[in-house]
Amino acid sequence: MIWVIFATFLIYTVFVMWFSWYKTKGTDLDSSDGYFLGGRSLTGIVIASSIILTNLSTEQIVGLNGQAFSESMVVMAWEVSAPLALIFMAFVFLPRYLKTGITTIPDFLEQRYDKRTRQIISVLFILGYAVAYLPTVLYSGALVLDSIFSLTTITNMSPFMIVLLISVAIGVIGCGYVILGGLKATAMSDTINGVGLVIGGLLIPLLALVALGGGNLADVANKLLTANPAKLNAIGNHSSSVPWSVLLTGMLFNNLFYWTTNQTIIQRSLGAKNLAEGQKGVLYAGLFKVFGVTFLALPGIIAYLLYGNEITNPDMAYPLLVVDVLPVALSGFLAAVLFGAIMSSFNNALNASITLFTLDIYKPIFKPQAKEKELVNAGKIFSAILAAISVIVAPFIIFAPSGLYAYLQEMFGFYNLPILAMVIVGFFSKRVPASAPKIAIIVHVVLYGISKLVLGHINFLYVLSVLLPINILVMVIVGRLKPRETPFELHDANVVDMKPWKYAKTFSAFILAVMIGVYAFFSPIGVAEVNGSYSIWSVVFFLAVILLIGGVIWFWRKTEKRFEPTETKQKNAS
Repeated sequence: MIWVIFATFLIYTVFVMWFSWYKTKGTDLDSSDGYFLGGRSLTGIVIASSIILTNLSTEQIVGLNGQAFSESMVVMAWEVSAPLALIFMAFVFLPRYLKTGITTIPDFLEQRYDKRTRQIISVLFILGYAVAYLPTVLYSGALVLDSIFSLTTITNMSPFMIVLLISVAIGVIGCGYVILGGLKATAMSDTINGVGLVIGGLLIPLLALVALGGGNLADVANKLLTANPAKLNAIGNHSSSVPWSVLLTGMLFNNLFYWTTNQTIIQRSLGAKNLAEGQKGVLYAGLFKVFGVTFLALPGIIAYLLYGNEITNPDMAYPLLVVDVLPVALSGFLAAVLFGAIMSSFNNALNASITLFTLDIYKPIFKPQAKEKELVNAGKIFSAILAAISVIVAPFIIFAPSGLYAYLQEMFGFYNLPILAMVIVGFFSKRVPASAPKIAIIVHVVLYGISKLVLGHINFLYVLSVLLPINILVMVIVGRLKPRETPFELHDANVVDMKPWKYAKTFSAFILAVMIGVYAFFSPIGVAEVNGSYSIWSVVFFLAVILLIGGVIWFWRKTEKRFEPTETKQKNAS
């Protein structure tokens, strides 16, 4: 049986490699645009597939279903609320990114502030990828593939060696994509893997529902909706992992950083052939995120209804479900799809890291006169070094205490919101100086550090709800006290056609309607009574954050008007 799984796995994986090679064999890989941004030729479908596959990885598929198993559908907020940030990306962030012709987020920060700001943020991004993200992707991916192929049982190797060997395989293949094919190769592999992920991902809940009904489709809906209605509730109270009061505050801010300023994610859209294709890509991805709940949370609920308290480790819920409901031949196919998701996350984080290193650190600091081909070669060498470090670190995570990964993710909170604040203020202010983002980083790190020490038991999304407006306020105050001598104007690089997608607003309205519909379905009205969800504390917190945001916006607008020329003020008054 195991050979059938291996055979289907190899057939699908080799096909994806061939497809990526075939589609990229004529691409210019000697220029930075060609290597890092796919020659600015990516279409909407390619961008959407690459964004989705970059986002999806084994720790998310296994982890979110594990959380759903142990909690409820409240965890779907990580998926269903994400389209809000992607809509902001399509209409607010992407047009400005493409207009300036940037290759990286730090590239924009240099245009808006100064070179030092750019380099600080590049280093923070690279450290985040190298220390936490890349090794964790390799480690979690190795565990999932080991469970599907039963490698530990077959080989009698220790878990450490299994993780190391699988990490080496992912690292070598991933480096092959990045070094030999650049962004376009990873994007093309993501396109075909995206199709496989949708098919394979949907098969699991469908087959699991059949198993839940005992083969009787008429019993499926009844058991799912009535066996344990509280499990289907998506409206969390203050003790939930995602309280309702942070959906439009801390969760939205966290999503805005991830979907609009995180280099790994937005690099796909920066490679768009024009604004219309870029908008299509991010909005298609937004619609997919709504339906992603069907294989990122629902299987965990079904697993709970099937196994109950038989599973002591929630993270084993999804792997056990796969083994129980999926035919053997299809197990190899799903393993190949999951391998593609692992490799995609690894490839795209690696590609983003070498882009940041090459264009933001290597060229400006070490070799300002470097030619295009030299930059590409430097990027390839750095990618090999970074991949090797990640492979070496990955198996040692096995010795880390439980919960380390969640802890590391919260540690990203030390720098994510200042970056988002820098970009927002950079877009909509003209007089905030280069010193403001540096001061904001210091203030944020101090406040976030205090919150971890003093308010460690408080959900970090509550903390993020307050810190973003504070970051923006700090930057605006600095701009008021010591403004730039000359107003900043957004540079127009004229690198792509900036005509927007004519259906962008209509499609966005459709996405919002679907989002609301999904939340209405998984709400207390239809599935269960929420105990204390609408507590006075939650309502007060939500209103206080809204008032804080409103106050920051009022002060910001007043500060900007202060620097308007007299004739502009008179014109506005009239």
